Amino acid sequence: TRYSLQSRGLGDVYKRQLIADPDVDVVVELIGGVDTALSLVRGALEAGKSVVTANKALLALHGNELSELARRQDAALCFEAAVAGGIPIIGAINRSLAGNQIRSLAGIINGTGNFILTAMANDGASFVDALAEAQALGYAEADPTFDVEGIDAAHKLTILVALAFGTGYRFEEVYTEGISAVTPEDIEYARQLGYRLKHLGIARLSPDGIEARVHPALVPQGQLLANIDGVMNAVFVNSEAAGDTLYYGAGAGALPTASAVVGDIMDVAMGGGRPQGGRPPGDVGGDRLDLLPIERARCGYFLKIPALDVPGVFARIATILRDHGISIEAVIQHEHALHQERRVASGEAHDRQAAQGALDLANRAGQLLQVARCVVRPLLEDLEAAEQDGRRVPPHHPDHLAQGRGQGVVGEPLALGRAVRVVAALDPAHHG
Repeated sequence: TRYSLQSRGLGDVYKRQLIADPDVDVVVELIGGVDTALSLVRGALEAGKSVVTANKALLALHGNELSELARRQDAALCFEAAVAGGIPIIGAINRSLAGNQIRSLAGIINGTGNFILTAMANDGASFVDALAEAQALGYAEADPTFDVEGIDAAHKLTILVALAFGTGYRFEEVYTEGISAVTPEDIEYARQLGYRLKHLGIARLSPDGIEARVHPALVPQGQLLANIDGVMNAVFVNSEAAGDTLYYGAGAGALPTASAVVGDIMDVAMGGGRPQGGRPPGDVGGDRLDLLPIERARCGYFLKIPALDVPGVFARIATILRDHGISIEAVIQHEHALHQERRVASGEAHDRQAAQGALDLANRAGQLLQVARCVVRPLLEDLEAAEQDGRRVPPHHPDHLAQGRGQGVVGEPLALGRAVRVVAALDPAHHG
């Protein structure tokens, strides 16, 4: 307690004194921001002192340098509080799952965004009204950009990917999309199709590389992640030996964060966490794998298609999707307040670029679609099954409702990871 950041500030003289003090063994950095924090943490590690930090932006942007410095100086770099607050996800990946090959992880890792989406789903609030409520309750900053545009979640996912896959910290390669464009209509369509819309950080190991993406996604209503509401966080991990594990709890707040910080301090005091900072790049081949762009993400997609109210619109869109090797699992078409749902054959795997390309072609072919907004949103698949190429779909899985191989021929059940499922919402009378 000799050095109080609140009472003395962080001038250069003060930092030099703190770093040079032989009685200081551990420096705890909780000041936020990047520049001042980087100077302090770098100096402490260079002096051989261990560091405990909750600074996710610092690690996402400078984690490679700081982790290497900690290893070189045999100092601990601990940051349990940097991801998901009081949830011990860092310790789980670094220690409890250290003997596993992690295949995938997906999580709600920003409480502000989850609160907003929960209010929109449960109360029918608009994004603007839900954000205002979050700010009034202290869950969102006056400038909420980092939270609602996915930057905060991307910082955290960068850390998790570095720990889980040994890629190093590569924030600039993580696809990042926020929730500011989500509408109550999107959430209602998802509900009618059997999904809830959640803002997720997703990472998945595939033969082509590693998917690392933050975006709104449709989660089947029966999955645990779909039922994480309010400001709570949760992270699902699938690993080779341990299988599926789920970590749930408070993702922010004074006491949960303090719990994680004090836990790191005690770990250092007991001789643990030296050095820490994730698997060294290349530990599991991560440095040799690409972080894939979103265009190469393979999963099912939700398409919201504002269409002109003319005969044959759906048939023409279905034909264009078919020609791109994309087929439809379910359709909601609102016309004169009537609701219809259809299920058709499912086809071979395609990526986001194929789905968007098909919509672009439909827009050019006869002006069938309103140009205003075509929404393409990923679906959260069964991540464990998606990792195992050729694995059969369980009998209860919705894909059994749509068997076939692209020509409408009924065949054996499709394997997740090789089949794309598209659910589409058509609004012929809507000009949204």
